[in-house]
Amino acid sequence: MALLTDTKARSVKPGGTALAHGGVTGLALHPSPSLKGHGKWVLRYVSPITGRRRNAGLGSYPEVGVAEAARQGSLMREQIANGHDPLEVKANEAIKPRTPLLREAAEALHKELAPGWKNPKHAQQWINTLTEYAFPLIGPLPLDQIQPRHIADVLRPIWLEKAETAGRVKQRLHAVMAWGWAHGYCQSNPVDVVGHLLPLQPGKTLRTQHQPAMPWQLVPKFIAEQMPLDSSRDVTRMALAFLVLTAARSGEVRLMTWDEVDIHNELWTVPSERMKAKQTHRVPLSQQAMQILKHQLGQHERLVFPSVRDQSPLSDMALTTFLRRVKAASDVTGRTATAHGFRSSFRDWCSENGYPRDLAERALAHAIQNKVEAAYHRTDLLEQRRPLMQAWADFVSPGLR
Repeated sequence: MALLTDTKARSVKPGGTALAHGGVTGLALHPSPSLKGHGKWVLRYVSPITGRRRNAGLGSYPEVGVAEAARQGSLMREQIANGHDPLEVKANEAIKPRTPLLREAAEALHKELAPGWKNPKHAQQWINTLTEYAFPLIGPLPLDQIQPRHIADVLRPIWLEKAETAGRVKQRLHAVMAWGWAHGYCQSNPVDVVGHLLPLQPGKTLRTQHQPAMPWQLVPKFIAEQMPLDSSRDVTRMALAFLVLTAARSGEVRLMTWDEVDIHNELWTVPSERMKAKQTHRVPLSQQAMQILKHQLGQHERLVFPSVRDQSPLSDMALTTFLRRVKAASDVTGRTATAHGFRSSFRDWCSENGYPRDLAERALAHAIQNKVEAAYHRTDLLEQRRPLMQAWADFVSPGLR
């Protein structure tokens, strides 16, 4: 069948017979009852859901040209081929809530937060900074279309000259996007990674170095050399390997008991009384971590990593002494990496490999300092953290899997 051309479509007579498009099955131009060269596009098809014949309107001609009608018709045919009814898809989209614009989201969040602020001046400053610096550039953008580059465009003009103001704008944009993520309007928070698009501010470092940490690039070699997979590994090496794989604190690992472990669901639940933030922390276990636990089965009735000498919990000095003995490299000249420092190694690996800040922070069981974020994040993102922890384990210790 010949394709319908614009020349032929423009000459269609009022009240004439429908002209098949020729390029899309069931698509035809139905002439206007009174105007020459005008008509309505209709796609006739059989619903894959009900089996009934249906007519889907694609718009009027010449407002919708021959090429555009073919594009729309082809998309509908793809939907039908995939088992969807185009008219049902369109109806569902019509009732789907619209994604708010950034300005709308910021104003909604500000309205929710305002009653909790004791200082009205602070409440007004919160929205004023966004009105001045963010709204002119990204205020009209829907939340699900905002990318890190958009956030960087807002911050770049003030990032170096007005560092304090830029920090406030960044923090408030993060709160707005966190609000959007919590409400299902976007799938991530672009503010988390915007730092990679901006220069380092004078007088600031990327991370405060509390304890010497092994650079994340060196961890795989360290694991391979010091913790090879064989039955001769002592409990100190086993505990340290487990600590690295789970990014847990030393005390959480050393005092770990079997009743905290769900072998079937590959889950370790650290009770609140053993956590720094005094909140229960769930740790998804990688295949490598599970291998270590299986090796430890039967070593002690209650403790996962008991001291060989007296069957009591390992002391903190056991891990420290081992790291000093093997001269574990660190990012601080003249100092040995600490057990706690491996948490920093993990955090840096997450940042360098593009993992969301929220996932990394929850993996480390860090308390959420920002009250806005804390209010809208009531989940520990356990299932989202599973592939993260497995990827970390595959990086640092592929041989243990």
